[in-house]
Amino acid sequence: MLAIDTNLIVRYLTGDHPQQSAKARGLIDGNDVFVATTVLLETEWVLRSVYDYKNAELAKALAEFAGLPRVTLEDAPLAAKALDWMAEGLDFADALHLIKAQGCDAFVSFDQNFAKAANALSDVKVRTP
Repeated sequence: MLAIDTNLIVRYLTGDHPQQSAKARGLIDGNDVFVATTVLLETEWVLRSVYDYKNAELAKALAEFAGLPRVTLEDAPLAAKALDWMAEGLDFADALHLIKAQGCDAFVSFDQNFAKAANALSDVKVRTP
């Protein structure tokens, strides 16, 4: 199994660089690959900030990528839940943070929009200080 970096996933999904995209596609389709949660997070950030993907596009692209037969995510249940919550309007990073806060009394943030959206989705309540 090969661990892959963000740039391979971005090239695979966007096809924006003909040579690198072809190499990324061949490597990912031809090998068992491991994707760390941090790589998935960085991929989401790159697609959103550089390629202007919207939440629904991001959730779909990342879920389809994660579902490829030779792709293994570090924590597939965590990623799946975060992608579901992203499709419901949460920021992907915030969703990951919130999932990791399971078992805590609350998640505290100054972000009132995050708190409102998260409190409709999660058992861990988000409150502002």
